[in-house]
Amino acid sequence: MLDAEIETALSDHLNREIYSSHLYYSMAAWFEARTLKGFSHWLRIQALEELSHVQKFFSYVPERGGRLRMLAVEAPPIEWKSPLAVFQAVHAHEVGVSAMINRLADLAIAKGDHATVNFLQWFIAEQVEEEASADEAVQRLKLVDQTPGGLFLLDQEMNKRVFTVLPEVAAAF
Repeated sequence: MLDAEIETALSDHLNREIYSSHLYYSMAAWFEARTLKGFSHWLRIQALEELSHVQKFFSYVPERGGRLRMLAVEAPPIEWKSPLAVFQAVHAHEVGVSAMINRLADLAIAKGDHATVNFLQWFIAEQVEEEASADEAVQRLKLVDQTPGGLFLLDQEMNKRVFTVLPEVAAAF
């Protein structure tokens, strides 16, 4: 059985993951409006990844005897100054998510909830990849800044990203 404080914290985090998906769809829409469909594609996949994280929390909490609380989703920003600004915001957001997950792990450790600590280890490792992926996009956008055609070529490269459904998420359906 989940401790009440951990149950609430996990539920709150699930809702933050929904916001993350919402944010990335908003960013994808910004790129769509600029006909940069590769960047949009990359962000739509990122949004789907966040929804797969939601599914992991959605499965875990009830499995431990807890109940999730679905909250209103805050409206994300809809405008950015440039493609670089979008991906700088992606990176900053992922750094913030990492901090949230670390606080969840700290709480689970403090409460002696080893099952939740174990559950969160996947997210801790995932966040290393999430931050690195976002930072790579930032660094690549900095490289093509002021390069004629560079943004176009990078847009084509971003379109190659593939979404892989996690087996435990697929099994939930």
